[in-house]
Amino acid sequence: MNDVATQPSKKRPASFYFCSLSFTFERMAYYSAKWLLYYFLITAAVNGGLGISKGEAAILQANLVAYTYLAPVFGGFIADRFIGARYLIPLGAFIMAIGYYVGSIGTSPGMMNLMVFLVAVGTGFFKGNLSAITGQLFDDKDELDAAFSTQYSFVNIGSLIGTTIIPILVYKTFASNETFGFSQGFLFASIICFVCGVWFIIGWRFLGDAGKRPFKEGKVEEKKDTVKEPLTKLEKKRVLAIILVSFFSVIFWLFWYMSYLSVYDYMDKFTNTQMGSIKFETAWFDSLNGLWCIALGPILAILWMKLSARPQGDMSLFKKLGIGLLFLGSSYLMLIAAEFQRGVGAGEEAKASLIWIILFSILLSLGEMFFSPLGNSFITKYAPKRILSVMMGVWIIASFLAGKGYGYMYAFVLKFDMMQAYVGIPIVLIIAAALLFIFNNKFTSLVEGNEDDHAEEAN
Repeated sequence: MNDVATQPSKKRPASFYFCSLSFTFERMAYYSAKWLLYYFLITAAVNGGLGISKGEAAILQANLVAYTYLAPVFGGFIADRFIGARYLIPLGAFIMAIGYYVGSIGTSPGMMNLMVFLVAVGTGFFKGNLSAITGQLFDDKDELDAAFSTQYSFVNIGSLIGTTIIPILVYKTFASNETFGFSQGFLFASIICFVCGVWFIIGWRFLGDAGKRPFKEGKVEEKKDTVKEPLTKLEKKRVLAIILVSFFSVIFWLFWYMSYLSVYDYMDKFTNTQMGSIKFETAWFDSLNGLWCIALGPILAILWMKLSARPQGDMSLFKKLGIGLLFLGSSYLMLIAAEFQRGVGAGEEAKASLIWIILFSILLSLGEMFFSPLGNSFITKYAPKRILSVMMGVWIIASFLAGKGYGYMYAFVLKFDMMQAYVGIPIVLIIAAALLFIFNNKFTSLVEGNEDDHAEEAN
């Protein structure tokens, strides 16, 4: 086995950083296009957009979010059984590039739906499989929490660059008279994905043998005959644990995605967004999220390593996920604090300080950093290897459900008084967190098993 791909030492292999930078390219394009799609759809045709309603635009953007999370289930199925993941990843990048190119020449909602379809298919081949390969790069599985937390910083480098630069390119660099540069913005995302595909092909030599064969065969140098065996009792328990974690993931991501709509609406109406001569754009709220995640990634990686080195071992994943839910719930309370500062129920002329939006973004990012990379790590550690990518897809499908549902949830929330809604949401999240803490031991037993489970594994 090529030791370039897997090393037990604390120094991470070059292949880890190669995979992480691949995520940076792809996420730069995705988050740019996600913001770009919504504003292209609602901007008047005279200004270079399509001029459709905000409701229709929100649904189309939600489809981009949702289906790019659903598609990896099918891409993972292919990688599990038929084709090595390393070959599917650049294929996915090239399909995404084609999709974003379609967006750059799009003149109707139908063409934008085609873009969403192609980007979803490409993401299906790319995203879950790249995470699964990352998990194969470490012989010491105790390093995975720290590794995925660090990799999440690379993901957010792409998010930060994309959401910071793209609005400037569209509204300034590529703008001509009163026509904005939406077409060039989508073309920029297309070029990034094409470069990502070429980058991966040139650099996959760093992966050693990782991802050469379907995951059900394990990581091997040569093709070997494999015997299809049923899941053991312990493996079935771990599959159940993954499903339970995914249930809480739906709750987390539903309110996480909805938070952006809440902040956009509140910023536009009730927040002083002027910083001297510069207006703080709502798109830069996305940039703040990327910035905080970049800063927090290495810090949390050190924290996980120190916790795992304790005599009693690391904090359980279920407690970490509970803490993530608590951070998310507390972020919504920043809007309550902002409302108290400007005067509850005051008109739009009364503005709250931008500091509440910044605090919101910090707490939101802390919740995300506890929740998302640890979920990837958990599945890579405990999913049966012959269904690894499908189990990674189960985690991702939870985000699909949240992606499809957050628009409807926001419409429901708007029926209530703001103070009621943004106190109620933290209560729901606190209850979910409490369940994770209360049943932590039972949930943990599903992962660790008992003596009978381990005896069966040994046989």
